[in-house]
Amino acid sequence: MCDDELIPPSADLTEEQWLRADPALSEGPVGERVREMRAPRRRTVLGGVMAGAAALTVLQGGTQTAAAATARTGKFPLPTGPNRSGEYAVLLTGDAGTGDEAQHAVAAAAREVCRAEGIGLAVGLGDNIYENGPESADDSEFRTKFEDPNSGLDMPWLMVLGNHDCSGLIPGSGGDPSRGDREVTYAQGSRRWYMPSRYYNVALPATAAADSDPVVEFFAIDTNPVSSYVAQLDPHYWWNGPYMREQRNWLDSALKASRARWKIVLGHHPYLNNGKHGSAGSYDGFVIGHYTSGIHLKELYEEVVCGRADLILSGHDHTLQILEPTARTGGTRQIVCGAAGKAGDGKAHFGHPSTWQNFSEHGFMVLKVSERAMTVEAYTVDVATRKARLAHRTRTAAPLSRV
Repeated sequence: MCDDELIPPSADLTEEQWLRADPALSEGPVGERVREMRAPRRRTVLGGVMAGAAALTVLQGGTQTAAAATARTGKFPLPTGPNRSGEYAVLLTGDAGTGDEAQHAVAAAAREVCRAEGIGLAVGLGDNIYENGPESADDSEFRTKFEDPNSGLDMPWLMVLGNHDCSGLIPGSGGDPSRGDREVTYAQGSRRWYMPSRYYNVALPATAAADSDPVVEFFAIDTNPVSSYVAQLDPHYWWNGPYMREQRNWLDSALKASRARWKIVLGHHPYLNNGKHGSAGSYDGFVIGHYTSGIHLKELYEEVVCGRADLILSGHDHTLQILEPTARTGGTRQIVCGAAGKAGDGKAHFGHPSTWQNFSEHGFMVLKVSERAMTVEAYTVDVATRKARLAHRTRTAAPLSRV
């Protein structure tokens, strides 16, 4: 959550119950943020970003193709074919939206790598606007915490919602998922920000031919209603409510229908994680409850995603981890990439098998996919010099075998 690491005293409290149970929340900087959430102030309007945005009817779970994206006037188009190296190269970042020097340094380092590697697409794995998420669809923080830091990274960014983007009374609680709609609306007027709905899929073709099977397909999901730090009050967003039932059915059908060689699921909260937040089903030490523990997100990953997607890409923990695919994951590999704005505490808290991991430095990753292989490159960033260092490379030659 916040730097203060707000963790509820017990599972599945409402935000009001949490505030009553923990009087310390009313003191210091955390209390100031809580009071701000109780009486939101409208920040300045973004100059020109939303002007002239076409009205757009958004359907949940809409499939987007490169051809459809290019029809959006003024937006950076999705790539329509592999780059000069014969692959799609994708920048991966997460938990970036602080507006602080570290975010600017990581973005500056990424710009150099993107130019050298022919990168034409980026992914933002949630917590896009710290600490409370946007107050409106034209909040100035979209500029200070996304557009300005990423200037020069002129490509579409596939964005997912994080717990800070869906803050309720308490910053980072995930207690008001409906706030995520502001980021969907913002996407209509931003050249970079790509979020046609709260969950969606994007397929990238092997060739420009209309009947070409995709090389890779991304499935962006909203993990917040089943992993919030507080109980959801709106029945629409209950763990077993209509929103999560619809999203689960959409994801199951979309994965089943996909003809892509590589399938990649994007979700803010990880399935497995060696960082301090822990893994789905036992987030932050909780092993019971519909929300805080993430038990129902664990079910979603295990019953719908594992064994069907090649990768799960997540943020939430401010670390860089490339975990090993195992029998538990059905061969699906979990990657945690949440160090673009904040860094971890320097140590592993759990022991899931890993290929490589870093718990103390800022950084980002680059995903490269072609018909031949899928490669993940991890970069650490020295904030003082704004320079990236290639720290690890993992290559997979064949996609996950599927029934």
